[in-house]
Amino acid sequence: MSYSPHPALDNDASGVLLVNLGTPDAPTKSALRQYLKEFLSDPRVVEAPRWLWNLALYGVILNIRPARSARAYEKVWTEAGSPLQTVSVAQAAALQDQLGETAQVELAMRYGNPSIASALGRLRDKGVTRLVVLPLYPQYSGSTTGSVFDAVADELKAWRWTPALHFINEYYQQASYIGAMAASIEQARAANGSAQKLVYSFHGIPQRYVDNGDPYQRQCELTAQAISDRLGLGEDEWVLLFQSRFGREQWLQPYADKTLEKMPGQGVRSVDVVCPGFSADCLETLEEVNMENREIFLKAGGESYQYIPCLNDRQDHIEMMAQLVKPYLPDQ
Repeated sequence: MSYSPHPALDNDASGVLLVNLGTPDAPTKSALRQYLKEFLSDPRVVEAPRWLWNLALYGVILNIRPARSARAYEKVWTEAGSPLQTVSVAQAAALQDQLGETAQVELAMRYGNPSIASALGRLRDKGVTRLVVLPLYPQYSGSTTGSVFDAVADELKAWRWTPALHFINEYYQQASYIGAMAASIEQARAANGSAQKLVYSFHGIPQRYVDNGDPYQRQCELTAQAISDRLGLGEDEWVLLFQSRFGREQWLQPYADKTLEKMPGQGVRSVDVVCPGFSADCLETLEEVNMENREIFLKAGGESYQYIPCLNDRQDHIEMMAQLVKPYLPDQ
């Protein structure tokens, strides 16, 4: 008996969707306005009455912030483009090599390009019937991982046949992640020496989000403790800080810039700074942490400030990603 062909049934492929935050297409005011409009319009990012927030967004923020952000992006932009974009592309390619024919890997950005909808469309065209979504945020927050879930669900609900889906919410205590973080710190310190204090700088969120049940703060704390334990550090040898606050309401504390400014006066003259919540170097790590906060610390009397890069496309980072997704892929 003959049957009608059906690409998805015939291929029965598996797919992995890697998702990071996103980046503008260029370090220009117009590109930043488009990017920030998409980013700041997400109700997961800014939890406020829409009518009130839209007044501020369209009346003030999108008329002021794009130019300022464009100048910041110009400081880190490369000939290959945005650092986040180039690192993410390298990560996706390396993970594809790691997985081989087990799965098709596609990269998406929650905001900007390539979009989640376009990446999912490419996976559908490849006949993917099993899908693993890996947001590259080790610690869960509704404003990051939760937003990725929303975007994936919004796209899939329009499909006639949705794939078998596994969504990885977090990996903040995954042994291979902690191991990779510890190894990167050890290697940096072996090459450049160890500072008096290791600073973990995580992206902040409003305190109100945590008060309403977001697990992000606790997961950051557990990550920092696990890495410190792996390194054999005492409690007085490291500190956890939160960066990148926006607006007037209270965000998670202690604030990175304020704390780094005080440290030299408290006898801390050298710091090693690492950002375990970022899977790839980006504007926040390269411009804010490695430039702005470095200047704050040194101007306050600090003598040495070493920024330790994100895991980026390190082999142990790629192997960690593979370990996360393989349990949900077919055996070869």
